[in-house]
Amino acid sequence: MSGVSIDVAWKSLNKYKEELCGDKVEILKTEDSDILILADGMGSGVKANILATLTSKILGTMLREGAQIESCVETIAKTLPVCKVRKVAYATFSILQIFHSGSAYLAEFDNPSCIFIRDGKIVSYPYEVREISGKKIHEYRFAVKKNDCFVLMSDGVVYAGAGSILNLQGWTWDAVAEYTLKCTKKSLSASRLAVMLSQACDELYEERPGDDTTVAVARVIERRVVNIFTGPPKDKADDERLMHEFMHTEGKKVVAGGTSANIAARVLGREITTKIDSRDPDVPPMSEIEGIDLVTEGVLTLAKALKLLKKYAGDEFDEEFFDELDADNGASRLAKLLIEECTELNLFVGTAINEAHKGSELNFDLSMRQNLVDQLMRTAEELGKHVKVKYY
Repeated sequence: MSGVSIDVAWKSLNKYKEELCGDKVEILKTEDSDILILADGMGSGVKANILATLTSKILGTMLREGAQIESCVETIAKTLPVCKVRKVAYATFSILQIFHSGSAYLAEFDNPSCIFIRDGKIVSYPYEVREISGKKIHEYRFAVKKNDCFVLMSDGVVYAGAGSILNLQGWTWDAVAEYTLKCTKKSLSASRLAVMLSQACDELYEERPGDDTTVAVARVIERRVVNIFTGPPKDKADDERLMHEFMHTEGKKVVAGGTSANIAARVLGREITTKIDSRDPDVPPMSEIEGIDLVTEGVLTLAKALKLLKKYAGDEFDEEFFDELDADNGASRLAKLLIEECTELNLFVGTAINEAHKGSELNFDLSMRQNLVDQLMRTAEELGKHVKVKYY
């Protein structure tokens, strides 16, 4: 895959005392683009959740199959149930599609306008209004470039604080945009920006949101490749072949496992230096090998990194999560690399039983490592990474 990719994340607050959120976000990948959809169902609770889910699923499925926006909107208008009071089949939506070529398409129906930030400035861009099935759709077509940032939102964001902290006005679109601009000056990842915006809304609502509130952030980034080598090859004669392929693949290099690190150092003719000052007694210390970006212990570190990745994939990230992600230990550094600095993951996996563990209680090392690799692959794909694995 060449060209641009997107770093994307979203956070939702349910309306106070509601178990289900009336907003729904879908993130889709096609061969030539990334698609971000935010749908807001009318009202709140179960009914709104159903409306938003139907809308986002219909849009996502049709757009992925190459349908035009007219067909999508007509299908939604015909499919959604009609409100007996307001006489409308009501769910609002925003669609952002960014092609790997660098072109982009944005369509909005009754959601607050997308915030677009480029080169440290809030950018307004021209749009066309099209009426489809009685609905006015704002359409934008433009080219993106690296570090562009987009924030889609439901109307709960601009109503935050209304009737309490900000009296009747709420958090205006201009105020949200200025706060977003201030945050992006720190060069934040999409997930960190989504958390900051969501937390600001929650504070304005005094932790009792008066409406379902969702922010979805997309940042344009270049493709970033991470390569992980873990486990010795089944045939020792393959050590040099593995290391040659590993070192000659573009991207950052991670070696996970003591035996793997010894193979890397021996084949590369370099020294291993162990860092004794690990600040987390639950995570084995890291090491250093010249030319390798990160050297960690194997099974324990991979398991702890995977735990962080699964929390992130399960939308369980907040300020405390990022404090843990920023910790100076092997598991946190590996997880951070995969969450914030990776669009493509290559795994180089050895299938030998670790000699150091033969005949010991750790003889499960191979099956444990394989299980972790399988989970890592699934979780990385869930996070939208392109994953390839090669066994030796």
